[in-house]
Amino acid sequence: MLVSAAVCPCPPLLVPAVAAGAAPELDAARAACADALGVLAASRPDRLVVVGPAAGTTTDLETYPQGAYGSFRGYGVAVDVTLDGKPPRPEDRDGRSGAELPTSLAVAAWLLAHVAWSASPIQGLGVREPLDAERCIKSGRDITTGAGRVALLVMGDASACRTLKAPGYLDERAAAFDAEVARALGSADVAALAALDESLATDLKAAGRACWQVLAGAAEGADLGGALLYDDAPYGVGYLVAAWS
Repeated sequence: MLVSAAVCPCPPLLVPAVAAGAAPELDAARAACADALGVLAASRPDRLVVVGPAAGTTTDLETYPQGAYGSFRGYGVAVDVTLDGKPPRPEDRDGRSGAELPTSLAVAAWLLAHVAWSASPIQGLGVREPLDAERCIKSGRDITTGAGRVALLVMGDASACRTLKAPGYLDERAAAFDAEVARALGSADVAALAALDESLATDLKAAGRACWQVLAGAAEGADLGGALLYDDAPYGVGYLVAAWS
């Protein structure tokens, strides 16, 4: 049973060491993410599943165990994370085994450590882009099948086409797409998320689409309410934070 969900963006710039001098520009987004994680902790889940886009994976859905290692060394900073809500130890990097966390889940791991998550065990799920809506929704249903109280932390950005300087350049459709996603996340509109246009999302480079549809599958019948905590596009990319409970 899904008891709560948090939706957060996943740019590496959320990690202050990666953003460096520009770190204060996302202070409000970080604060909103912390608030959303507080909603998850308050729901007292038995299990937290962190879902994020995973470009370049060899399978459509890749699972990562608690304690899985991730790093931002590829962005020029010696910042390592583990998917357990705790600061990493040197041995986590030196003795790691298994697949390294994709960037979206590494950002999630940093956020969880930032709030000192200890409310429940954690599991990661990387979703390869693009994955069709039907598979995403089924995956969400599978996550919440069986006994236990499940919380979801859903990572993903909205369109990357909001301005001329955006990674995907300006697309006049981007603002309306992001506004509809923001409305659906803010009102916990499961049907609207499930119906998101896959082709349009791909055109707009909205990396969160598949993960939001995993959330839609998980939330079917859960009757959760939603709140939109952050909605901005500081670099021409839509960043949204929402909490469902």
